[in-house]
Parts: sequence; structure tokens; C-alpha cells
Amino acid sequence: MKSKTKPILRILHIVSWIIFIGLCVRAGAILYSFFVSLFLNTGGAKNLYAGLNLSSLFMYDRVQYCIVVSLIAFISALKAYVFYLVIKIFLKINFVHPFSDTVATLVSRIGYIALFIGILSIIGMSYCEWLGRKGVDFTDLHQFMGAGVEHLLFAGVIVFISQLFKRGIEIQSENELTV
Repeated sequence: MKSKTKPILRILHIVSWIIFIGLCVRAGAILYSFFVSLFLNTGGAKNLYAGLNLSSLFMYDRVQYCIVVSLIAFISALKAYVFYLVIKIFLKINFVHPFSDTVATLVSRIGYIALFIGILSIIGMSYCEWLGRKGVDFTDLHQFMGAGVEHLLFAGVIVFISQLFKRGIEIQSENELTV
């Protein structure tokens, strides 16, 4: 591996850790705020996390509130899990023989989880639009749930890369057999 590549990969590894920790904190803070707003302070729904105001949903129906917040927290946790898998790739990859079953499995898993995040985001936004037509006011929900399309595109690219990895494994094993 070239000497210029190592520092870049080290920086990407550190950035992945920072993003992973940030997403874990975000998911944990959403869950903590959710439980506080549900059991201790009902006014907590006004600023659930980083300006997310779900107080009108809380007043409308607590069950719907629980569903929406659980969906937001689950999507945040899945995003953190994606970066956990990215960190595992950095730890598992061997640059002498980069194509391994472990890395291919991790890349494939990232693609499928991104697909799941995209589908959940689309379902969640559709659900919130349905609640909005019933009179519930949502503000800035895209920031927390996303539209889903970007995750579907990301999933398609990652699944394509995982297929390239699987082909790379085949070529690498053929080369090892011929040498």
C-alpha cells in the first residue's frame, strides 16, 4: 500500500469512530428523552431532541407518539450500526489480500441495512404524512427520519460493491491456486 493511502485510511477510520459515537449518542438521547417525556415530564415532547417538537403528536395520541419516536430511535440506531460495521471493516481488512469473505459479508450487510433504513424512512414519513392529514403538526422531521431515497441509493451502490467484492474473492482464490 502506498504511503499516502495509510494516513487517509487512518483519518477515515477516526472519522468513522466519531460518526459512530455521535449516532450512538443521538439514538441514546432520543430514547432517554422519549422515556422522560413519557413518564416524568410530558412537556419534554416539545423539545424531544435537538429541536424536534412532537408535542402536538403527544397531545393527539400517546400510542402514535410512541410509534413515531420508536421509529426515529430505531432508524438512528441502525445508522449507528452501519458505522459500527464500517469500523469492523477497517479492523478486518488486509491490504495484501483485500478480498475476504469477512469483508464481503460486512459490506453486504451494510447494503442490506441501508436498504432497510431506506424502507423504514419511507414508511415512517408516509405514516407521519398520514398523521399530518389528521391534524398533527410535525416540524423538521426529515432531519431525524430522512426521506429514504438517499438510503435506497446508498444501498444499491453498496450491494453493487459487495458483488464486486465477491467477484474479487473468486479472482483472488483463482490466482492463489495458479501460483
